[in-house]
Amino acid sequence: SSGINAEWPLRPGPTTRTFDHVKSEIGAEEAEEVGVEHLLRDIKDTTVGTLSQHLTTQVVALKSLHSKLQDISVYLTQVSDGKLPVNHPIIYQLQDVFNLLPNLNVPDLMKAFTVKTNDQNLVMYTASIIRAVIALHSLINNKTTNRAAEKEGSKKIEVEKEDKEEKEKDTKEDSNKKEVKS
Repeated sequence: SSGINAEWPLRPGPTTRTFDHVKSEIGAEEAEEVGVEHLLRDIKDTTVGTLSQHLTTQVVALKSLHSKLQDISVYLTQVSDGKLPVNHPIIYQLQDVFNLLPNLNVPDLMKAFTVKTNDQNLVMYTASIIRAVIALHSLINNKTTNRAAEKEGSKKIEVEKEDKEEKEKDTKEDSNKKEVKS
């Protein structure tokens, strides 16, 4: 619905502005609807990415983490070798980081990680199988449609050939009759 800004005198004196709804309907032809659907299909939602984008961001994050851990390792090695002085705030921060790391040697936690990973892999595997089955189904439908079209096309060609042969035969018979009459 749309709206209009209207002034209504409620009582003698100043008027009051209100917002009134106007019923309206927007229609489109089929070609316009198809065009809009095609455009909407091309618009990507920035909150949802593809699997490859998700994996790429994870790889970049892991490379960054690896780089930071190497920097920490180099720093700690240089401090232990006496090449750099001990910076206590940095050491305290590193100690906090290591204290916040979870203990991954707990069997229940390892089992939970394994179950969750297996569940995620099962979903991806099932989705891949479904995608493959749908693609094969589309391929089979396309093949049967093409075969049916070829059969219809060959039948039309045969009918056109037969019609042409009959016309030629009729034309020859007509010319033979004319020759016999002469």
